[in-house]
Amino acid sequence: MNVYIEILRPINALMATIAVIIVAIISKNFGFNVILGSLIVFLVTGAGNVINDYFDREIDMINKPNRPIPSGRIKAKIALIYSLALFLIAVFLSFLLRPIITFIVIVAEALLILYAYKLKRKCLIGNVVVSFLTSLTFIFAGIIVNLFLTSFYIAIFAFLMTMAREIVKDIEDIEGDKVMGAKTMPIVYGTEISGKTAAILIILTALLSPVLYLLKIFGNLYILFLSFAIILFLKSAFDIFKKQDKKTARQTSKYLKIGMIITFLAFIAGSIA
Repeated sequence: MNVYIEILRPINALMATIAVIIVAIISKNFGFNVILGSLIVFLVTGAGNVINDYFDREIDMINKPNRPIPSGRIKAKIALIYSLALFLIAVFLSFLLRPIITFIVIVAEALLILYAYKLKRKCLIGNVVVSFLTSLTFIFAGIIVNLFLTSFYIAIFAFLMTMAREIVKDIEDIEGDKVMGAKTMPIVYGTEISGKTAAILIILTALLSPVLYLLKIFGNLYILFLSFAIILFLKSAFDIFKKQDKKTARQTSKYLKIGMIITFLAFIAGSIA
């Protein structure tokens, strides 16, 4: 894979665009704005991944040495310029949409830069920023297709589940974070408290997710698909509550990611029937 594509973490960036596509499917509102919005989200997310790798180049020598910068396949300065160029392109494209969209894009980019530079290593603040940005993507999509209320409900789910997964990922990366002097939740409060906090958030989200059906936002297929996701969520919660080592954290993070994908499919299916 070309290094300039790899450093974007394209799968991760494409996952972010799913928020726009999901809300568009739910609203049954497709068109140029949805395509443009998806492209903007891809560029902003990709640029955020690049600048995150730029600031994390030393810690990645320990945690993820095979990434483009620590492996020497791309120079740090080039990666920084590449990231800023992508951010500027995204802002330029947002001018073709409503002013509120441009405002959201600029806020998101500013938070991504601050997160990568400093906030990531702050206890819980970094987790909150990532979770907020994830939920903001759904609100962004809702504004594009004029489906704000539904997108807001989905954003709440995305915030809580992302918050749980970010804490779990901090447990997984605790060794490298300690070396770099980061103050993540597992370092400050310990892996046990962090793991149990993540488990509570996961369970809370699983319990709240059927509310979208009760409010008649989604139909019967939503519950059918959601049941599979809830099984994964509860298993994840049980595992990380019981044990908080690196292996368990990695497996839990994987289960949560799969569960979130299934939940996104539930949103789509629920909007059909």
